[in-house]
Amino acid sequence: MSEFNKAPGLVLLPAVDVAGGKAVRLTQGKAGTETHHGDPVDAAADWISQGAEWIHLVDLDAAFGRGSNLAVIKKVIRQAKGVNVEVSGGIRDDASLETALDSGAKRINLGTAALENPEWAAHVIARYGEAIAVGLDVRGTTLAARGWTEDGGDLWQVLDRLEEAGCARYVVTDVTKDGTLKGPNVELLRQVMERTSRPVVASGGISSLDDIAELRALVPLGLEGAIVGRALYAGAFTLAEALDVASD
Repeated sequence: MSEFNKAPGLVLLPAVDVAGGKAVRLTQGKAGTETHHGDPVDAAADWISQGAEWIHLVDLDAAFGRGSNLAVIKKVIRQAKGVNVEVSGGIRDDASLETALDSGAKRINLGTAALENPEWAAHVIARYGEAIAVGLDVRGTTLAARGWTEDGGDLWQVLDRLEEAGCARYVVTDVTKDGTLKGPNVELLRQVMERTSRPVVASGGISSLDDIAELRALVPLGLEGAIVGRALYAGAFTLAEALDVASD
């Protein structure tokens, strides 16, 4: 049984996205839309102090293929003692995967590699099981790859393939919602959950405590968690308030 399944309600994963060594937030995943939020270690520590049990940690430079923040990623994980960290961004081969796992990450989110290198992704899923999640980043029903800059195929075809490979978990992001504070794409989440018995984590668009309550209502259908980013940084609510709603 996974750590998520042991917890009641909806598990929240505050996001720490790293670019140029700093914590940033993007709008719809687009380079150049960054808002800056200081030291990633401090950002993670803030969420942990408010009760976070997971941190969603993203190396945006690695995702865009323009560099790496590995030293910062490792520092965040070292400082986040007693808290689970899932790492995403630029993990596309054995070397980058091993490096991420060796850093102390509890779970790795595969993105582009799961779309462009199906055989490798299937091998990794079979070998590492619960330690691997696959990010399904979607515009409409078309997947987005390479830092959301290229098309990555049809959502349903890829999902069928990942199901056959035995993928343990999916992180579903509506790219058009991410960083916009316009609410999550509940219909997309419902459609994905209808096609898999695996747990699903929602990402993108959360703007209010009402959004979190709406997502919590999907837990019986298979929604396990939700990644929260811009709303927290913008002060729309505190993580402590959100955790109260998510566990209600």
